[in-house]
Amino acid sequence: MVSRIVNDGEARGLSEDEDVRAMLRGSRLCKIRSRTWQKERLYRLQEDGMSVWFQRRIPLFVQHIDAIREGHQSEGLRHFGGAFEPARCLTIAFKGRRKNLDLVAPTAEEAQRWVRDSNQDSQMSFKEIKNLLRMVNVDMNDMYAYRLFKECDHSKNERLEGPEIEEFLRRLLKRPELEEIFHRYSGEDRVLSAPELLEFLEDQGEPKQHELMTLDGFMMYLLSPEGDALDPAHTRVFQDMDQPLAHYFVSSSHNTYLTDSQIGGPSSTEAYVRYHDAGVAEVSRFGSRFGGDKGLSSHHGLPGAYLEACPLPCSVPPTRYFVHLSVRRAFAQGCRCVELDCWEGPGGEPVIYHGHTLTSKILFRDVIQAVREHAFTVSPYPVILSLENHCGLEQQAAMARHLHTILGDMLVTQTLDSQNPEELPSPERLKGRILVKGKKMALNFQTPGYEMDLNAGRFLVNGQCGYVLKPACLRQPNTTFDPECPGPPRTTLTVQVLTAQQLPKLNAEKPNSIVDPLVRIEIHGVPADCARKETNYVLNNGFNPRWGQTLQFQLRVPELALVRFVVEDYDVTSPNDFVGQFTLPLSSLKQGYRHIHLLSKDGASLSPATLFVHICIRGS
Repeated sequence: MVSRIVNDGEARGLSEDEDVRAMLRGSRLCKIRSRTWQKERLYRLQEDGMSVWFQRRIPLFVQHIDAIREGHQSEGLRHFGGAFEPARCLTIAFKGRRKNLDLVAPTAEEAQRWVRDSNQDSQMSFKEIKNLLRMVNVDMNDMYAYRLFKECDHSKNERLEGPEIEEFLRRLLKRPELEEIFHRYSGEDRVLSAPELLEFLEDQGEPKQHELMTLDGFMMYLLSPEGDALDPAHTRVFQDMDQPLAHYFVSSSHNTYLTDSQIGGPSSTEAYVRYHDAGVAEVSRFGSRFGGDKGLSSHHGLPGAYLEACPLPCSVPPTRYFVHLSVRRAFAQGCRCVELDCWEGPGGEPVIYHGHTLTSKILFRDVIQAVREHAFTVSPYPVILSLENHCGLEQQAAMARHLHTILGDMLVTQTLDSQNPEELPSPERLKGRILVKGKKMALNFQTPGYEMDLNAGRFLVNGQCGYVLKPACLRQPNTTFDPECPGPPRTTLTVQVLTAQQLPKLNAEKPNSIVDPLVRIEIHGVPADCARKETNYVLNNGFNPRWGQTLQFQLRVPELALVRFVVEDYDVTSPNDFVGQFTLPLSSLKQGYRHIHLLSKDGASLSPATLFVHICIRGS
């Protein structure tokens, strides 16, 4: 497995290799101990490439692995693995006295992803070392690279193999900034004792009891979900969902039924489904940002798995297929409000399209059917249909008939029992229900950019359910809050930008192209809080650039602030190129040493690309 991770004769990135990508996503493997003790767990390669995580256990470190054997080669699998075909079985043999780990994959191909070597020789020449450096986006001097190669070539045969590859990989992946932090808290024995670890975790704002922790374990902790900048408690529904509907921000989209441009592309109901997971969607047209399902496996969401698990039948007519496809996409992005541009159609049937343009037309009833099938797959909270109505009375009656017939009891047609008529019901009371309204809500989900990043960041929290509770200053009936005059600063945000890891190559077709990264931090909120500051750029290093620069912001309304971390490739002669970003609410940002897991322009995960920062938030 070690050679699979680092050994490739082609100039491809680690995260670009299909097998490595699969290992980073993880596999459900069955651990075999006896005929009766057989447990399935998720095994996943960590972003550092040096360890394998599995549920509720200490990680498996690559350097501790002696060999990986295929088939029924271990005593355990020979005795207890007879029910499984050999091609699905593998044994991890460890150095020292640790027992073998016998595993069974769901398929033979899945097993091969964990064992095969891309060029089948389990060795690396210096040429392959240079390819590796280009893969991971680092420009290393040839003399230094060759010196490191020779230092690891203990067999003196001009090739690295086995432990030599492990040593080279470890030295390549060395994180000096993490070692500095570790040594700052640890004693002379270079392990963190319980009191030392508790001191570090208290500084992080996470007082927990652990036993001893080595440097490897310390690195694994900081790369685990507990080391994320996003508070994991906020990835679940944690807010009060029993307040009136008007007390929430509702995730919205615009022109959702469009799959290309707003002028002349095809309309599609997949846009509705995809954006319903985002919160609110206008049934129109969406474009290149979500032209396919490629970007759906994000670091924090489930849309990719959801879409793969919900295939559409090939027997449906093409127009209806695209209707379902668009609606499904909207819901998969958390959308809870869909705008429908309704126009007069032939045969007494209303249609939906972007009026006075060349976009294709889809039947109103097909869209409503798609909404019924997909609205609550990802979020149980209410869906709002925002009707932009251009129909006459006859086809308005047809619209009402389709709404009642297709949606049935899902449709809210009267005041709920025991509801105060002077206020709207809560999202909790409206679970599984669909409301109709006339006011237009517009956010264009077609075009990637910072507006979409901000929208995604706002609704990243509260379980991505599409509803986020507004701060108290926007809910109080007698509030005196004025966003133009919010008063003096109340919070200081200090971010020390330390390092980045394995930033993606912007031009994979040019093997010698290395990024010159800089980091920009943006604050988006009330006008007085909006600001941006950036670091210097680091020349020719996308693998492990180091800045050590501190950026500070004064905030007047922190409860409305979004923090956007952006990495760009510096260019002296033209605008900088976008590398990756991550946006989240300040209220969900954890303090201490944190990793920021970057997303691409279309919202897809760029794993294992990360920023490593120290965050301090202080009230005045």
